[in-house]
Order: sequence, then C-alpha cells, then structure tokens
Amino acid sequence: EDVPDADYEIPLGKAEIMRPGTDVTLVGWGKQLQILEKASDLAAAELGVSCELIDLRTIVPWDVDAVTQSVMKTGKLVVSHEAPVTCGFGAEVVATVQGECFYALEAPVERVCGY
Repeated sequence: EDVPDADYEIPLGKAEIMRPGTDVTLVGWGKQLQILEKASDLAAAELGVSCELIDLRTIVPWDVDAVTQSVMKTGKLVVSHEAPVTCGFGAEVVATVQGECFYALEAPVERVCGY
C-alpha cells in the first residue's frame, strides 16, 4: 500500500483487518505485514487455509478487541514480528489472547519472530 503524499492520521489503538479469514488469525505490524501477506497467500494456495490478517497499526495502545474477536472466530493465532521472541511485544499479545480467549483456542498460540 502506498503512503499518501498529503498529511494523514491513523486512529490510535484501532487495528485494520487486511484480509478476512476463518481458519487462523495472523497478527503483525510494520514491515512484517508484507511477509504475512505472502504467508497467507501460500497457506491458501497450498493448504486451503483461510487466514484472517490483522495489522495492529499501533502497539501502544493496541486493539485487543479486534484481535480477540478474530481469535474467538478462528480458534487459532500466529503473532509475527521482527524482534526477538524473548521480551518482544508479541509476548504481550500472546499473554492477553491466552487470558481472554482460553476456551476458544483450538491450538497453542504461536510466535514467529526475528530470532
């Protein structure tokens, strides 16, 4: 997506559902979204998996409601970011979703991180 030439704002704490899906929720932000888009295409083409792709857009605050609603629908979550697994912001997303959606989760939450 191109960045507009004119001034623009994005709402704080409001995620964007880039692609609706039914099988798994993919959450990311920043540059990692390009990789998640490719992974979503690959999952659909090779496995028939429908991925709901969510761009957090801001991480402080972050849109807990959008992510938890998606996970309640799909039952699965993958969080991807470029930071290390240990102490990365993805750990906060995972901890929150684990607490809010525990009974809806069909599989352990996964993190795909830089290293």
